[in-house]
Amino acid sequence: MLAFVVLCAVFAFFGLILGYASIRFKVDGDPLADKIDALLPQTQCGQCLYPGCRPYAEAIANGKADINQCPPGGEEGVKALADLLGLEAKPLDPELGSEKPKRVAVIDEKKCIGCTLCIQVCPVDAILGAPKLMHTVIASECTGCDLCLPPCPVDCIIMEAL
Repeated sequence: MLAFVVLCAVFAFFGLILGYASIRFKVDGDPLADKIDALLPQTQCGQCLYPGCRPYAEAIANGKADINQCPPGGEEGVKALADLLGLEAKPLDPELGSEKPKRVAVIDEKKCIGCTLCIQVCPVDAILGAPKLMHTVIASECTGCDLCLPPCPVDCIIMEAL
């Protein structure tokens, strides 16, 4: 019985040490990935072949992705990333798209059938609506990623320049 109590006390002691160490030496993620992510446009469009800006930033920080894969960030974004990382700037990868002016989605409410397909693909929840009712775009939230265009069965969404 005494051995059991001593063993429990030893486990409790080591548990307290581990708990303290996890708080004291906590790392809140990769600081380089945070800096890279802050430079990206946050469109969450996936044109860089990653599901969003944060995964792309982590891939750059880990050396798994190049700095020229973000068409929405454009040449300025590539230059900013190159400056941050101490690399030479290079042109955007043409296979991933080209730089476009800032745009926002606009829904022709007369044509909208309320299918909700655009709502399901919007990465930033900028489209409001309910099934079988018209939808609308919150322009201040829209990142202009174009992801809502392909699923629309009635082509009621257009992209307008800001």
